[in-house]
Amino acid sequence: MHKATETVLEIDLNALAQNYRYLTSKIEKSTRVMGVVKAFGYGSDSAAIAKELVALGVSYFAVAYPNEGVALRKADIETPCLVLHPLPATFKQIVDHCLEPAIYSRAMLTAFIAFAEKEGLSKYPVHLKFNTGLNRLGFLADDLDFISEKVSNTKSVKIKSMFSHLAASEDASEKVFTESQIAQFEKISEKIIDNIGYKPLRHMLNTSGVLNYPEAQYDMVRTGIGLYGFGNDPEENKHLKPVATLKTVISQIHTVNEGETVGYNRAFKATKTTQTATLPVGHADGIKRIFGNKRGWVTVHGKKAPIIGNVCMDMIMIDVTDIDCEEGDEVIVFGENPSADELSQVIATIPYELITGVSQRVKRVVCRK
Repeated sequence: MHKATETVLEIDLNALAQNYRYLTSKIEKSTRVMGVVKAFGYGSDSAAIAKELVALGVSYFAVAYPNEGVALRKADIETPCLVLHPLPATFKQIVDHCLEPAIYSRAMLTAFIAFAEKEGLSKYPVHLKFNTGLNRLGFLADDLDFISEKVSNTKSVKIKSMFSHLAASEDASEKVFTESQIAQFEKISEKIIDNIGYKPLRHMLNTSGVLNYPEAQYDMVRTGIGLYGFGNDPEENKHLKPVATLKTVISQIHTVNEGETVGYNRAFKATKTTQTATLPVGHADGIKRIFGNKRGWVTVHGKKAPIIGNVCMDMIMIDVTDIDCEEGDEVIVFGENPSADELSQVIATIPYELITGVSQRVKRVVCRK
């Protein structure tokens, strides 16, 4: 365990391994796993996460944008990598770094085939994204004949996989809708297979899909948030461990007398003698301003210390009146206590937003607890 002497994001690879093993215990041994490492590995360190996942047996990676895949290649990670949201302007970057684009529209398919033919590519792997109800990106069932004709009339590309994305797999009240998405994808993918005469990989399940709809695992599953310790459900969270812990230290302790104020706009006014501690972390590091004025908290020696006053760009102040602590002591902003899940509920958001919001100026420390 790393003892913080400054603000750091500690990345626990043993927690990642635990989460991976739990998630893969829910699927068949033959089912492949696509590890989602977009957004700097959900705010952590994509290269460190990816290298550990390779050792654990992951078959594929997924990123949102090509530059995220390029970062993996620069870290000597050669595992196939799907780019979920390519654009025509990024085709060359994708091909130059052996990345594989998700193709999600007629215009995109036409443009990529034209690019591939111009570049003299042969059977370049592409992945077809189908919209079954999320209504974000993806082909529709009406596009199947167009896809089949375009792909069959070129040697420049080959369909490596077909996939869709569940919209509400964590919500039991949406089971009928989720099952309708799965049924749509089954029908669409079977028709494509019949039309093209070979069988690409199929994948549809995200983390909550793996946990709630394992019958639809097909050839591969995609897992993102679960790898990082969150199962979108309090019961599932018990089996998972947060990979990232945001730590900082106490820079200075103040005695604030009754009637004195703390921070910008004098947002905190002491009603009694109060001990405050100032921490070197603020909204430029991912601590949202809304956590100020006692909505959010941190822990010092395991004890809850509310954030007082307004969150500053580079600092927050906390109430340590009832906590025995000194300057230089370690403080947990989020990790296991408090968890990003707990804090996100306070401001009506989701842990994704907190963990991906940790600024890149925060030092990353990779460890094994």
